[in-house]
Amino acid sequence: MTARTSSCIAFLTLTIPGLGFGQAETAKAVNPSVDALPVMTVKDRKTANARPVSTYESPISNLDFDPRVDMQSRNMAEAQGDLSIRGGIFENTGIQVGAATLLDPQTGHYSTELPIAPEMLGEPGVFTGTDNALRGFNSSVATVGYSWSRMTQGGSATFGAGDHDLNFQRLHQAWTGPYGASEGWTWGSEIETSRSEGEGAVPYGDHDFSRLTGRFQLVGPDSQTDFFAGYQSKFFGLYGMYTGDLYTAFNPYETENVRTRLLLVNHRQSYGEGSTWEATAYYRRNNDHYQFNRFSPNNSFVHETDVAAFALSGRHDVEDGFAVHFGFQATGDEIESSALDQGKFTSRTYYKLSILPEFRRELDEGRTMFLRAGASFNDTNRNDSRFSPLADVTWLTDDGEGNSERTYLSFAETTQAVGYGAIGGSETSGLFRSNHDLLREKTRSLELGHALERPLWSLAGAVFHRRDDDLVDWTYSGAGARSAQNVDVETYGLEVIATRQWANFEAIASYSYLHKDEDYDNAAVDGSFYALNFPKHRVTLGFVFEPSELFQLRVDNEWREQRASSLRKGPDRSAYSHLAASYYPVKMDDLELFVAYDKPWDEDFQDVPGTPGRGDQFSLGATYRW
Repeated sequence: MTARTSSCIAFLTLTIPGLGFGQAETAKAVNPSVDALPVMTVKDRKTANARPVSTYESPISNLDFDPRVDMQSRNMAEAQGDLSIRGGIFENTGIQVGAATLLDPQTGHYSTELPIAPEMLGEPGVFTGTDNALRGFNSSVATVGYSWSRMTQGGSATFGAGDHDLNFQRLHQAWTGPYGASEGWTWGSEIETSRSEGEGAVPYGDHDFSRLTGRFQLVGPDSQTDFFAGYQSKFFGLYGMYTGDLYTAFNPYETENVRTRLLLVNHRQSYGEGSTWEATAYYRRNNDHYQFNRFSPNNSFVHETDVAAFALSGRHDVEDGFAVHFGFQATGDEIESSALDQGKFTSRTYYKLSILPEFRRELDEGRTMFLRAGASFNDTNRNDSRFSPLADVTWLTDDGEGNSERTYLSFAETTQAVGYGAIGGSETSGLFRSNHDLLREKTRSLELGHALERPLWSLAGAVFHRRDDDLVDWTYSGAGARSAQNVDVETYGLEVIATRQWANFEAIASYSYLHKDEDYDNAAVDGSFYALNFPKHRVTLGFVFEPSELFQLRVDNEWREQRASSLRKGPDRSAYSHLAASYYPVKMDDLELFVAYDKPWDEDFQDVPGTPGRGDQFSLGATYRW
């Protein structure tokens, strides 16, 4: 196998949430690779493709096909994409960079607004169960975590175009060098700018995006420090983007104008034998101007959220056989809104502390048992505090030659405070009706899993049960508006994922099953936009084929059967494919010519009930690297 194939397809290294040992997933996410690789040669991907078809790449690009994540997108994932994991809703999923979760206190829809170049981040880790209870913050089901990559000298330029008047450009450059006369110390500086515009694959699905990012880095023998600043501006539209087809008589040609600024400092330190800590401080401002009808603009939905946070996490190895994992985050937010100022408050401070001792025992040669048991404490100045238990036990067998087996059992409780979109608006009028008395969400998860790892293949599976008490869902009750409601939900799930590697072909396949029992305690609820919008059955298949060093073919596929919904128009089954090919001219090793095609085989399928689905999109372009 060529070097290009090996690096691009290392996504087949299996780490599915909860299917492998949770601590191993956490360790990978917080220990970034020392390589800062070009966009198309990233490590540990769970999909075949990294570059999207409809715009420039972002950290969430192509999570549509990640077997760990259910992406529910409006228009396209990079426009407005909600991350759902194991049947949770978008507001239950946190986005973490370094040690800190980037909170979106408005609705959770803007959690994925990451004005960060993908080259600056490692591949995402997905934390569920005990790891989410330890590391996550105000995310009751799961956390998608990114680490900061180490810079390498070089850069790239990309130019592309496609049908529906699509055009996009990217420029990235990094410089590195030794830091003074200090042995083992280096510095790095990195900038990136991207832009994209197009008319969209569906009517009134146009977009106009731009991003500007910069980073300075210091790397020592046992540490890495990153200073980051980023800005992103996004305009996009879609008919019935948030209201679906509930207001068709009023022509809901909806648009969003979102601007995000992020300032962040991150430091990671290793010490002793297996001990590390990481600290992150950030300030994030998100401005959002939503229009219900672009042909009748107004200022009814203008929002500005400011969030500042400090987080600390790590692992301290106390002695042989005993260590302590810890996590802490303090966050303050404030919202100024033309629509979400009718609740009981418009600012809040949050605190979370987690302590998880770990006991290790060597059973015999190559076999180890790990027992972790601890608790987390959550509090805000607006909500009651709560202690929550978390624990897991894992049996690991590893012969040191690429053959390993993991079996684990875990239990965790998490809690979550509700965002301003659900508690800050009017309870009696408007398109989106809040409930000022919504309770703190509580989630309890129990799961059992087993994983096999071999040099050329892997197989893992897990079964889990989750109970959500007072989950906040957005529902429809026949009156036109969507409203926030508490609901109790029990979720039962099964996940299986397999990988296989051959000489010039690698593949990953997965299957998941979900079942839910819900109780709204409200007979007037006619439909659910989020909590009951999940795939009962989902299959993914991705592969990369490299017949020679000149060509590479990458294909991602997904098939699903969605739970039936009275709000969904069209089929409950869908198939979706992303096909891409690259050509590397023999006399220009640094040039890549690419074509890509997004194909929803069931174009009438609605990711979000009532909202139009995606259309076909074709693009082509070139990337030159130096």
